[in-house]
This record gives sequence, C-alpha cells and structure tokens, in this order.
Amino acid sequence: QVQLVESGGGLVQAGGSLRLSCAASGLTFSTYRMAWFRQAPGKEHEFAAAISWSGANTYYADSVKGRFTISRDNGKNTVYLQMNSLKPEDTAVYFCAAGSIYSFDRNDWTYWGQGTQVTVSS
Repeated sequence: QVQLVESGGGLVQAGGSLRLSCAASGLTFSTYRMAWFRQAPGKEHEFAAAISWSGANTYYADSVKGRFTISRDNGKNTVYLQMNSLKPEDTAVYFCAAGSIYSFDRNDWTYWGQGTQVTVSS
C-alpha cells in the first residue's frame, strides 16, 4: 500500500520560512516524479513545484519561483519543500504527490498524501 505522509506545516509570520517533508512508502520512490500542490480555502488545487526522478530537474509555479525549493533524498524516500519569504497568500494545505508525468493538473498525479496546513500571518 502506497503512503505519502507530509509533515512540517505550521503557523509562521510573513517573511518567515518553513520546510515541508513528505515520506513515501510502498512504492519504488526513485522511479516516480514528485510534486507539491497546495489548496487555499475555497480554491482549487494549485501546482507549486515538481522534481524529476534524480532531482536534477525542477519546476516551479510562477507564484513560488525564487522563494520555494523542491528537493528529494532517494535514500530516505523523502521529498522536501523549502519555503522562504512566505506571504499570507501562501496560506494553504500543502499536498505531496507522486506520478509518472509532469503536469499542472492534479488528476495526472497518481498518489497523494493527506496534506499539511501552512498558515502565514501578516
């Protein structure tokens, strides 16, 4: 059974930083592309970042580019999202996802975690 478990969310002031982690089990982690999506209250899931199998290639939404960094450790079956210079508009539930293709569409990603709440106060 595939499991993706996010952690690291919390409450932070604007301008602060958080590091999210997503631990994967039940799949051959190094063969999956990984991504982070987020969902703000009353809004659809929004793509934030994705990373290739090896970690050599990364992709970011314009809204987070230059502030967020996605990385992975295949030895630990874990993907990370380092979030710096956080803004109130970054407030959302953050989900990690695993899949075989890159896509901004959440429906193209195969496995999902349960999410972790990030709240940025002004």
